Amino acid sequence: MVETMSQEQAAWNAAAAVLDPEVPAVTVADLGILRSVTLTDDRKVTAKVTPTYSGCPAVLAIELAIETALLDAGFEPKIERVLSPAWTTDWITDEGREKLRVYGIAPPVKASNSVRALFGGTVVACPRCASTTTTRISEFGSTACKALYKCDDCHEPFDYFKCI
Repeated sequence: MVETMSQEQAAWNAAAAVLDPEVPAVTVADLGILRSVTLTDDRKVTAKVTPTYSGCPAVLAIELAIETALLDAGFEPKIERVLSPAWTTDWITDEGREKLRVYGIAPPVKASNSVRALFGGTVVACPRCASTTTTRISEFGSTACKALYKCDDCHEPFDYFKCI
């Protein structure tokens, strides 16, 4: 059993290290889209992945990158796309949120299902100077899952990872 656990952990570690292709500062584990990695038989593993949203253009690239990472680690991977429950930004780890901020993207506030998050009443802090005096410039930023903001204090533009 110890052998199985260490192989399963090795498989998890390989898959969890895959970087998000749109935001290479965070891993699929940081984002919470890597749901599980299960050893099914000797070196065969099943990795379950939930895309950030069903139309995400990066989902296939992410699945292929996880498959490649598992192959490189000596496993026979099977990737399963899991759509329910739907991913939410609440699944982003605290470490992932900090990595986003350091990268220059304002991380989403918690409680993605709150009325304030759903209808734009969220206070977004600038990832550079931490000011909460910010203005949304556009509902869409560099990708559909981000909005474009400007800090009214340091005057820097930045993306905000929208609550989903």
